[in-house]
Amino acid sequence: MTGLPSPDPLKFAFTAKTSAHASRGGARPLALDDKDWQAWWQTATEAEERALYIHVPFCKKRCSFCNFFENGANPARMSRYMAALCDNLQQAAKTPFALSAPFSAVYVGGGTPTDMAVDDLARLAETIQGFPLTQDAELTLEGRLNGFDEPKWHTALAGGFNRFSFGVQSFDTQVRQQAARIDDRARLLERLAELTRYDEAVIVADLIFGLPDQDDAIWRQDIADVMASGVHGVDLYQLIAMAGTHLDRAESKGKPGWAADSQQRASMYAYGAHTLEQGGWQRLSCSHWRRSETEQSRYNQMAKRGAEILPFGAGAGGNVHGHGLMYGRDLAPWHQALADGRRAPGMVMGRNPNAAMDALLRGALDTGRLSLALLPDPLRGQLLPLFQVWQQYGLAALTAEWLELTLAGRFWSVNLQAGLFEYLQLNPLAGAGERGPHANAAAVRPVEIVGHSVTGLRR
Repeated sequence: MTGLPSPDPLKFAFTAKTSAHASRGGARPLALDDKDWQAWWQTATEAEERALYIHVPFCKKRCSFCNFFENGANPARMSRYMAALCDNLQQAAKTPFALSAPFSAVYVGGGTPTDMAVDDLARLAETIQGFPLTQDAELTLEGRLNGFDEPKWHTALAGGFNRFSFGVQSFDTQVRQQAARIDDRARLLERLAELTRYDEAVIVADLIFGLPDQDDAIWRQDIADVMASGVHGVDLYQLIAMAGTHLDRAESKGKPGWAADSQQRASMYAYGAHTLEQGGWQRLSCSHWRRSETEQSRYNQMAKRGAEILPFGAGAGGNVHGHGLMYGRDLAPWHQALADGRRAPGMVMGRNPNAAMDALLRGALDTGRLSLALLPDPLRGQLLPLFQVWQQYGLAALTAEWLELTLAGRFWSVNLQAGLFEYLQLNPLAGAGERGPHANAAAVRPVEIVGHSVTGLRR
């Protein structure tokens, strides 16, 4: 929960980052029949902000670090899927639930959505326009530069897409080949220059640090390349070792090639953050920077702070009427359910009574700054001991008004979020249906930290 005391918290506060996201958890699956499901779509939303997430689970090639690969990008299978998906979207767009409030962001993710055919892209764009969108709605298409040619680019623009997020990962040709990426450095830079020349839409690039064969010199060049590429925003993501990936299998055989350890990755993050900010780029979150205010990263921020996100497609996730929802990945039952007019198979979760506060905490820590005035007095008092230890360990700066993560805290932000939610689970506030602070006494032990004891803090 606290991290470890260290003279260099950036490198040693935690042993590793093991997850891309953190949540309190504890919600249980909800039994929901088709009648109740249909009733949800006849009920107006109570959400203050909403977005759509549309999943296209196809990829031309499986990257070495990815364990989300679902289906090869077979053109016939993709077109069949897109037809069913657009039919599903058209039906949903006409319901009282969808029409009851506008959507300010749409994210088409995957997979590799840019692998879809031009005609399918045009139909998807037209279908999205059937939903009530705010005048300044952010419409993002995710994918890769390879295969995203001029016809697709102009079709997407004409259809209303105004933001494109490309998984570059690294510009270095050798590192890219090791990661099973397709284009070389020269082609990536050429295509990004073409897409950003006239500022017709926001272009964002994702970079990963810690890839095999990506040493400090290559990472410095990656940062220089992305800053010179013309993109409006960049994400810096740490490579997370995931079971079931090609990289994991190669490592088990002793063949992954050289890769940076956790301490070197921390230095890579620090270099990227410092260099971007010294170059005038503004940090919007612990992992995202922009060079232009045209980049809002609206969908990502909405997702972090708990907006209602309607999911569509096999493998899509979101939340409806305050209930978490995740559709199954298998295409066959997904197609069959839609053909039969039934809800696609998946899991619906019960309501999280702490959803609003969890979203506030997660969203704030993702940006690196939490206003303590937003916390009810009892919760602020409950969390202060944890925040004080974070400050002692060099992970945060604490004032009467703010908790602000340091560079080290931002690097370990997801670990801190996970620790915070574990702390709240072990030490729930009394009242409002929650048990008292010592309800889990068997699971909570005092920890001596810098001269004083803090109940419930475990490293």
